[in-house]
Amino acid sequence: MKMSTNKLKNKLTVIDFFCGAGGFSEGFRQMGFEIVKGYDYWRPAIDTYNHNFGTNSTIKNILDFKNIKEIETLPNTDVIIGSPPCVSFSSSNKSGNADKSLGVELTETYLRIIAVKKHQPNSILKAWFMENVVNSKRYLQTAYTFKDLGLTEWANKNRISPLKTAIDLYENSAVINSADYGSFQARKRVISGEIIKKRKLVLPNPTHSADGHNGKNKYLTIAKMKQNLPHPFSKKSNNIISDPQYPIKIAQNKLTDHFYDTGIYKTEWKFSKYWKTNHPFMGKMSFPENEKKPSRTITATKIANSRESIIYKSEIKRPDDGEYRLPTVREAAIIMGFPLTYQFKGAENNKWRLVGNAVCCSVSRAFSRVILEELKLAIPKSLKLNQISKTEGISNLNTYTLKSFDKPPVKKPGSRFRRHTIKDGNLTVTLSNYDIEKNPKKAESKWYTSIQYGTGKGFPIQKINDNYFKNIEEIIQEFNGGEEFLKYINNGFSEKIGSANELQKLYEAQESNNRLIEPTELVDIVQEKLNTLDLGDQEINQTKNIIFQYKKKVPVKQLFALYAINKISSTAND
Repeated sequence: MKMSTNKLKNKLTVIDFFCGAGGFSEGFRQMGFEIVKGYDYWRPAIDTYNHNFGTNSTIKNILDFKNIKEIETLPNTDVIIGSPPCVSFSSSNKSGNADKSLGVELTETYLRIIAVKKHQPNSILKAWFMENVVNSKRYLQTAYTFKDLGLTEWANKNRISPLKTAIDLYENSAVINSADYGSFQARKRVISGEIIKKRKLVLPNPTHSADGHNGKNKYLTIAKMKQNLPHPFSKKSNNIISDPQYPIKIAQNKLTDHFYDTGIYKTEWKFSKYWKTNHPFMGKMSFPENEKKPSRTITATKIANSRESIIYKSEIKRPDDGEYRLPTVREAAIIMGFPLTYQFKGAENNKWRLVGNAVCCSVSRAFSRVILEELKLAIPKSLKLNQISKTEGISNLNTYTLKSFDKPPVKKPGSRFRRHTIKDGNLTVTLSNYDIEKNPKKAESKWYTSIQYGTGKGFPIQKINDNYFKNIEEIIQEFNGGEEFLKYINNGFSEKIGSANELQKLYEAQESNNRLIEPTELVDIVQEKLNTLDLGDQEINQTKNIIFQYKKKVPVKQLFALYAINKISSTAND
């Protein structure tokens, strides 16, 4: 990534809407573009943007630009970039059922700005780009006329038919993977835009691939990112460290937002592990992260107990609480392509949101290079980078201390519980504190055993009555490991099962006590015991006794699981 220190003559200018921390702008600055101004409604974003780019940007609601007079006050620049907030389009937002209208309104307001700046008399606009989540394509039109964008009066004034296409997204949008352009993460996003001279979106050639064939570099991995970066539990040092991506060297004690404890509670990482490796109808994920691959997408929310959580094994020996950790803000920033010298304003959660909402710098740099190539302008021989960390006014997260795990997370009263031991034979045997088929919003006063068949919504559900386990005890004894399993469940394990009310309280407190075991742990213990038995590929061929209604052949493991889960719910309800 070596380039000359020669500056471009007559630098191309850029304004950035929904600028956030400035990831989109950073890639352009690295290629020698002049960053004029950023626009965002959130104070930490504007403060961060000004700190890193030296602009005098101020808080601004993008919806103000629905007013044509507001658009006309904007500086005329060579390039316009923007990344409308993706949260309302994201498929992970309330299971994809959130209101998309605000996302559409914000995006169309941005396109309205583009339309005016592109079609105004004596326009100097040479390119524009927009970044958003892949799901956004479902809610936007493929093309917008001036009338669609509320620009009928403006179009008539400028002798343009209001029915003429102002912005074409259909031919000028593409899904790209940031890993293809040298990012440490595989982040898929839609890029829309246009090189005005070409009247189309021109995609940069990928520089990286999974296999590194055809002259490309191999994908950058989490392990590569961590290779020369001191881990968060390192001691204070003046040693010089190198940026994993850029020709930048700084003293370790100048590195901000990295040397602090991001360890997570056992209840959190176990929950995440369960949903990653044993989800009832979604595919298996690595736990902890597979560091031989690029990172999964950094999100705007720092969370430890979900399927989407990014979790690393801790570098220090600390069983249970703190055995695993989240990335630091600095690690997340590196994964997003920010240099080590880039600074973020605000508290930890604000910094994480700033990083997670950004555009990968490697992606924006690739598109800025395309502009220079298409306009036949000189490509700088070295990247423009801030070599020194400007830390004045920055709240540094570094503490160089270990946290005390003295405030374990708890569940709200009435929280629902659902957990199965294994997913095998395309079915699961589930313990829950609510009727899964009826799907109430809160826990009920009893516990349920049920069998789910299939791998998606709408799969058949078989409800199992209390004390059904007695009906299958003799059948279990017929299989290898059956006697051992029954002895284990009925001698010590069952005595640790509380009443329905006690199980609920233990679940809400997220911990067992000296007498009783918390329900999550009960199910995990059953799973661990099943894994120790030599059950192999034994199956039940249901000819006489129909236990599993919707399957003819069922793994013996599931029969054993049914016994144990039903023993838990029956004991609790007794």
